[in-house]
Amino acid sequence: MPNMKIREIIGALEEFAPLSLQDGYDNAGLQIGLTEDAEATGALLCLDVTERVIDEAVSKGCNMVVSHHPLLFRPCKSITGADYVERTIIKAIKNDVTVYSAHTNLDNAKYGVNWKIAEKLGLKNIEVLDPKPGMADVGAGIVGELDAPQRREEFIAKVKATFNLDCVRFNMWCGAEVKKVALCGGAGAFLIQNAIRAKADAYVTGEIGYHRFFGYEEDLLLLELGHYESEQFTLDILHDIIAKKAPEMPVLYTEQKTNPINYL
Repeated sequence: MPNMKIREIIGALEEFAPLSLQDGYDNAGLQIGLTEDAEATGALLCLDVTERVIDEAVSKGCNMVVSHHPLLFRPCKSITGADYVERTIIKAIKNDVTVYSAHTNLDNAKYGVNWKIAEKLGLKNIEVLDPKPGMADVGAGIVGELDAPQRREEFIAKVKATFNLDCVRFNMWCGAEVKKVALCGGAGAFLIQNAIRAKADAYVTGEIGYHRFFGYEEDLLLLELGHYESEQFTLDILHDIIAKKAPEMPVLYTEQKTNPINYL
């Protein structure tokens, strides 16, 4: 089989999740691409790009790092190695490592991040929670139904098991059973009202924030998993896209723990 160009891998990612689907504040796409026209030797997948991820890519012979969160999210006015972003940029360029990020375009894409979470939770009758104008199956969040109603405690236990969590944060919802579930990976507090309008019994997301937990006891069960934890299955999507395009090329999951938040 002929060797695959890095630009062909990028083409496959953008066919699945076009950059036009990203939110206005985002910076998805090619981050560092000095070797864009080179042959792809392997892709290392991660949620966040760090110095250690670049080191790992080099050690494993991968000249591509594909992440969910963009390395270049806020403007860099200088590259002096003053922080981890600048040091990571320098290390990637020195080692000819291409960095590509699929962020809110992958969140909003059909069968993207939130569809994967819905699949893991076993939801049926899936609809987009906040569809983009004129595109019913593209947009932010998902709402669907469990096969059968579950008691509140039973549903919370299901979520913990699905995401391999020791704990979750939740509000004191007055309801007894969960049947309709809305969700959004990452920072999804902005969709709480959409979940209420969709008549969801529960809303599952990565980040809500202290003050956002107030006032919904009569409306729905709020479950906060942690940003990183809620998006962990994103790497499976990236893997499938790239492996389908280049089945003989190594497509690896990073061994680095990039979640900056720790628990005791």
